[in-house]
Amino acid sequence: MPIYHKLGKIPKKRHTQFHKPNGNLYYEQLFGTIGFDGMSTLLYHHQRPTMLKEILGQKDVSPKIAVKKNITSRKLIGFDTAPVDDFLDSREPLLVNNDVHIGVAAPRESMSSYFYKNTDADEMLFIHKGEGTLKTLVGNIEFEYGDYLIIPRGMIYKIEFKTKDNRILFAESFHPIYTPKRYRNRFGQLLEHSPFCERDYKLPENLETHDEKGDFIIKVKKQGVLYELLYASHPFDLIGWDGFNYPYGFSIHNFEPITGRIHQPPPVHQTFETNAFVICSFCPRLYDYHPKSIPAPYNHSNIDSDEMLYYVDGDFMSRTDVAPGNISLHPAGIPHGPHPGTYEGSIGQKETEELAVMIDTFKPLMVTENGLKIDDGKYYKSWV
Repeated sequence: MPIYHKLGKIPKKRHTQFHKPNGNLYYEQLFGTIGFDGMSTLLYHHQRPTMLKEILGQKDVSPKIAVKKNITSRKLIGFDTAPVDDFLDSREPLLVNNDVHIGVAAPRESMSSYFYKNTDADEMLFIHKGEGTLKTLVGNIEFEYGDYLIIPRGMIYKIEFKTKDNRILFAESFHPIYTPKRYRNRFGQLLEHSPFCERDYKLPENLETHDEKGDFIIKVKKQGVLYELLYASHPFDLIGWDGFNYPYGFSIHNFEPITGRIHQPPPVHQTFETNAFVICSFCPRLYDYHPKSIPAPYNHSNIDSDEMLYYVDGDFMSRTDVAPGNISLHPAGIPHGPHPGTYEGSIGQKETEELAVMIDTFKPLMVTENGLKIDDGKYYKSWV
């Protein structure tokens, strides 16, 4: 839930004449969500944003499902996903349902020949390795290791990487991604008990204005199909904009963990929410300080949700034999908990340096063919 933001030049009153220096009009566009009821931004273009010249091609990029109904706890070796030059080609969905597609990407090259727009889903990109610039219609965001990038559906963007070794966890959400409601007051401001605040956001900066005509390719994802569209004007042609609907960044390193005398449940780690799943950040923190506390989590049953945990860095105290880039899946209905020895071994420990991203879905996740290829095949036996 970002705050009101603006860049560039805008008219004093919305939906009124806004003239260029030569007397011609700038073109206003509403970039809104949930019809006219959700967050929105008003964009002011040099050129009409509707000048489609050709539909050059299309390809089906729908996930290929290998396991529709899953009861098996799994460990996927995310870094076994091979690097690929192109950003879109590198994205491999691993765990999916009708609400969210979760996967990893290892792009080597920047997006230099095209722009991209996902019309179906908000996107969360978690930067595990690499750094660069998210360049968007409404401005640029510098990113680095540990950054979440939240990109609302319909936003035109491209990514410039400064490195070749890039690793990204992504989630394509078919529901809007917000900050948790319990962290916000009725005005939308983040409250004092929130583990982060508005100062931590990375907002778009350095609005690039390209008043250019020519041939510009925008790859558009819609209903599992990637279309290649040719437009007659540069998509980054805004003179200005203002509103609430725009991409933003947030560093996992700025998440301030909530701790207590006894073990705190996973919701204290919540960072983002939708109607269908939540995203949590497990960060370095002090352990529980009750004299009889057991810092390791208690065994628990995922009765209502599938739990996916992506390991980023550090020593995850309740797991053995996990490494950066590993993904564990604990399906709904099956109890899970700390690995043998870690429950007892956590007693007396004072802190953890673990870093991980968790996504809990309220509907079961299916395993794709790509996901099955990197499954170690034995994780479900690791509690024996």
